[in-house]
Amino acid sequence: MFDVRHYETIDSTNDEIRRLMAAGAGHGTVVHADEQTAGRGRLSRVWVSRPGNLYMSILLQPDVPVARRSELSFVAAIAVADTVRALLPKQARAMLKWPNDVLVDGAKIAGILLEQIGDATIIGIGLDVLHAPSDVGYKTTSIAASGGIATVDGARDILLARLEQHLQSWQQDGFAVIREAWLDRSYPIGARLRISVQGATFEGDFAGLDPDGALLLDDHGERRRIVAGDVGAA
Repeated sequence: MFDVRHYETIDSTNDEIRRLMAAGAGHGTVVHADEQTAGRGRLSRVWVSRPGNLYMSILLQPDVPVARRSELSFVAAIAVADTVRALLPKQARAMLKWPNDVLVDGAKIAGILLEQIGDATIIGIGLDVLHAPSDVGYKTTSIAASGGIATVDGARDILLARLEQHLQSWQQDGFAVIREAWLDRSYPIGARLRISVQGATFEGDFAGLDPDGALLLDDHGERRRIVAGDVGAA
């Protein structure tokens, strides 16, 4: 279902998708770049994008209400986690951190950025294949550093195959199936988490996901519903 367009160097794969949309590109268009000069992550953070890793954006226009498009964040996260798992030794485990980071042994190996443009959703994915940034303020790793063997193009092809599989499941069976798959790859219920929201930080015990994907935390008998924020282990 995907039409892959490859670039050696580009400013941002998400921005190129926007330009291609303006020129008539549609559902399933993929932009893959060897290097980004202006890559970005969540909350407008810089995404270090030198050659050797996977930088890719996918344009999706699924036949579901726009209000449900945020669920694609979880669909993409599961696809990336499955890709990492396929590329690493059997003993290594990819874990999902809400809302859509992928970790290996507590170190970030991939991130996902969703942008909504009218009835279209752009999913930007960065996966550390051969190297990981060392000056970002948190632990990072790569497929190679975690004992895996992969090429960037090979990782891309596996990821797109997994994404297509989970997209079909989402469209046919709804978000409940995706929610359970995400929970199976994430923190155990009761894990102590620290949440930062708009400058405030608090802790709570992980209580799962709401039916719409919001994070649930139990804190001194009160259940909190988190729709945006940064999460870490307490």
